[in-house]
Amino acid sequence: MYTKILLASDGSEHSHRAIDEALKMVDPYKDEVHIEVVYAVDGDQSKKDVLKYGDSDTASLKRKEKFQSTIEYIEAKGLAADITILHGQPAETLIEYANEGDYDCVLVGSRGRNKFQTLILGSVSHKLVKYIQCPVVVVK
Repeated sequence: MYTKILLASDGSEHSHRAIDEALKMVDPYKDEVHIEVVYAVDGDQSKKDVLKYGDSDTASLKRKEKFQSTIEYIEAKGLAADITILHGQPAETLIEYANEGDYDCVLVGSRGRNKFQTLILGSVSHKLVKYIQCPVVVVK
């Protein structure tokens, strides 16, 4: 039974499908489950956010606001949830965070890249599956 779930999210449609899948997985025992939504911000995005909002504190607040509706959606389904914002390269940061935490399962949305794109660009979900030390569910 999965009771402590890390949900890697970037706010995309793929991430929303991962949320719905997590809700289906735990529905029978949802009162015992805690979902932590984690968003990893890389350096380029962080710089863009600071330039857009004027300072890093406002940028951090706006990032949390971006996921507030996600947290409310999960909580409306009867589960406990919160958001954690991490800084660094998404794959490496999420792997380190997941392996240091005591998670039962990690869920992540897939971008649906083809084999060529995965070889050239790398894939966050592929790296998570390979290096996280607990079960990882990739939702297409």
